[in-house]
Amino acid sequence: MPAVTVSSRAATAARRRRGRRAAVGRAVARKEGVAKVTGAARYVDDLSFPGMLHGATVRSTISRGEILSIRHELGRDGFTVVDFRDIPGRNVVALIEDDQPCLAEHEVRHAAEPILLLAHEDKERLASPKIEIEYRAAEPVYDPAASPKIFKEILIEKGRLERGFREADLVVEGEYRVGLQEQLYIETNGVIAVPENGGVTVYGSLQCPYYVHKALRVLLALPPERVRVVQTETGGGFGGKEEYPSMIAGHAALLALKSGRPVKMVYDRVEDMLATTKRHPGVIRHSTGVTKDGRLTAMDIDVLFDGGAYVTLSPVVLSRGVLHATGPYRCPDVRIRGRVTMTNTPPNGAFRGFGAPQTQFAAEVHMERIAEALGMDPVRLRKVNAFRPGDTTATGQRLGNDCSALAVLREAVKRTDFQRRRRELAGSNRGIGLALFFHGSGFTGGGEVKLASKASLELTERGARIRVASTEIGQGTRTMHAQIVADTLGIPYDRVEVSEADTAQVPDSGPTVASRTCMVVGRILESCAREMKRRLGRMTPREYLKRHGPLLITKEYEKPAEFQWSDETYRGDAYGAYGWGCDVAEVERDPFTFAVRPVRLTAVQEIGKAIHPVLAAGQIEGGTAQAIGYALLEEVVMRDGRMANAQLTNYAVPTTLDTPEIQTVILENPYKHGPFGAKGVGEMPIDGPAPAVVNAIRHLGLDVREIPATPERLMATEKIS
Repeated sequence: MPAVTVSSRAATAARRRRGRRAAVGRAVARKEGVAKVTGAARYVDDLSFPGMLHGATVRSTISRGEILSIRHELGRDGFTVVDFRDIPGRNVVALIEDDQPCLAEHEVRHAAEPILLLAHEDKERLASPKIEIEYRAAEPVYDPAASPKIFKEILIEKGRLERGFREADLVVEGEYRVGLQEQLYIETNGVIAVPENGGVTVYGSLQCPYYVHKALRVLLALPPERVRVVQTETGGGFGGKEEYPSMIAGHAALLALKSGRPVKMVYDRVEDMLATTKRHPGVIRHSTGVTKDGRLTAMDIDVLFDGGAYVTLSPVVLSRGVLHATGPYRCPDVRIRGRVTMTNTPPNGAFRGFGAPQTQFAAEVHMERIAEALGMDPVRLRKVNAFRPGDTTATGQRLGNDCSALAVLREAVKRTDFQRRRRELAGSNRGIGLALFFHGSGFTGGGEVKLASKASLELTERGARIRVASTEIGQGTRTMHAQIVADTLGIPYDRVEVSEADTAQVPDSGPTVASRTCMVVGRILESCAREMKRRLGRMTPREYLKRHGPLLITKEYEKPAEFQWSDETYRGDAYGAYGWGCDVAEVERDPFTFAVRPVRLTAVQEIGKAIHPVLAAGQIEGGTAQAIGYALLEEVVMRDGRMANAQLTNYAVPTTLDTPEIQTVILENPYKHGPFGAKGVGEMPIDGPAPAVVNAIRHLGLDVREIPATPERLMATEKIS
């Protein structure tokens, strides 16, 4: 299996060169240059319009209760004021369940819930408006296990669980806890709404233009052609700009329509951290039957996620979480029960990994404990149980030849000389651990069919122009799509342009989430390019346009014929393809402060085909660093239902000093339905580092079952006997 190795320093240097040179692996992609973007690409904060106002949100100060009265006289002082009565359509943020209001009417369900919107020419006047809100407070619910409201329940069953436990020589049980995590993109949420043409245009820092487009149509009761959404240059997303921009875009649009003027809303860091979605915290329980020789016979898994006050994307986060809850291991008898419940805290939502990091953390730490209980080498235990081609998952999906669990495990163990290093470090202040994991690419089950994503390719005199709603948020979408089209057409890379993500100009290619942008949208573009190449024949683009006129080819996602899935029974092919990974972490513990510092991390990941090896390595390196924060540093402190450390002074994220040397190894095992064999890469890197780090801490003799593994938590952790 081909392997590409990139060290952390090499990857960083290459990414710095990315603005002037595309250093890539495919033949046509060795051309110099970057994808040319048609349209005005700028950051929200850089944009201004004549007569523009600044907008702000007035939020609840309690976690649960009733709004009794609101008193102010701002309308006399040049303010535009909007409440729920100014909404022309439905007062919902349209997504899955439509349960979340754009503005609270009479009930408050979480702290920092939007109640009023203000706009003024002078931004400083928005800092301390005179508003009195009277509440009747009610008792909030903060414990997801005690919540009376369940947003979603999922049951997955395979085989007969009782039989599996009867065949076991040993049953190992464990409870594992994961905390909230803030996406902490560099650029906070921000939009500008411009009233025009009897409707509204929104320019925003966002991941999913058509999500926002749908939400605005519902909120404003406007036809599709009266709503336009344009993605501006976006300073990071990580899922935090998947569903939430529909909220801030709705707020800016309401103010713009009432005032008749453009309105800019940009959150400061505190507001962004207080009010927006985060990774779901959870409690995952395992009961596992195993034979003396290490073969898994039964897995009984219970997953509980805290959804916060409204549904948002919790059902699909839970779905991906339970589908990955077994880890990449075969077992004949499995039961997975999952539920996500309501609490009176700000809603949780999309975050890179989407439920899989939570459940695979539990699975891999549990596997380490099984190895300890058996007195077995942890690598040996994983080799015995890792998925092979032809094995079936908990949903009954039969894995194909692109199943690479053993390949990544062997490569990681070999690269790090894992067993020898483990023996050398025994009894010292250093420990080493590993984690084996997998990640499904694309939407779960029939999701891609329901999306019916479209992509277009337009012939230009020089080559081609890509028209998709897939957004560039720093991961290299434009470059990767241009490579696929250029290679398929057989033209130089610099002759491919990419249209900006503007709903007035591009079809709905689906959201930029779920590791689908390369595998799914790239595949559609590859199909468009093949059709364009067929029509061109021996003609140049200029000759074709002169003879036949404009050429725009639009294709839609086509489900592979063999793909079968049932949303009702949760049986069948959960994902078109899986990526496979194995991380090895070496850590050092300060014997006095208990602080743990990762000193080395090796990330081996099989992603089908690396369309752009340096960009792919950058995704792996970035996801790894983010996951180190999840494992050790990033603790959201909740107090009275609100984030008490909503600032960078005491919400710690890894800096360059906290990030170890990362060796990235990419393996390639092509997926037949991906462009040039590619799978997804963006999310999988965040699944493995947290359990690898915690398993390294276990090697130091500490029984850690909760993250982040802060020094305070480690001090209170029992030693392994």
